Amino acid sequence: MYIMRMEANWFRHWFRRAKAEHLRLGRKGESIAAQILQERGMELLCRNYRAGHGEIDLVFREEGVLCFVEVKTRHRQRMGRPIDAVNAQKRLTLLSTARYYLRDIGKPPVKCRFDVVEVVFEKSKLWKVLHWKNAFSF
Repeated sequence: MYIMRMEANWFRHWFRRAKAEHLRLGRKGESIAAQILQERGMELLCRNYRAGHGEIDLVFREEGVLCFVEVKTRHRQRMGRPIDAVNAQKRLTLLSTARYYLRDIGKPPVKCRFDVVEVVFEKSKLWKVLHWKNAFSF
């Protein structure tokens, strides 16, 4: 019984630490994506907009188009492309959250698009950043 408690405590500690590292990596990727998109002339309107059951990482404006940006950050050695994590369920959540955002700003007559930014690290160094404009539509 005592050993099981020790193992359970170790697991909880490990899980909290792993989750914290994951969140730090995500925040770092979002900051890099925001900086790069701003350098490309896009205007940052909002970070980490939350509504309903969803979150939009970044909201930008580019030439009169409202851009809802999902940032996916990964380590290079992991399997799969970051953009593959933006599956059908994630897309629906982003759409629903974007509708809340539009409602909150007064439903302006503006074109919208959904972008995905992949931020990939090799060990602790930035390896590549890919910006997928209009990555998906409805």
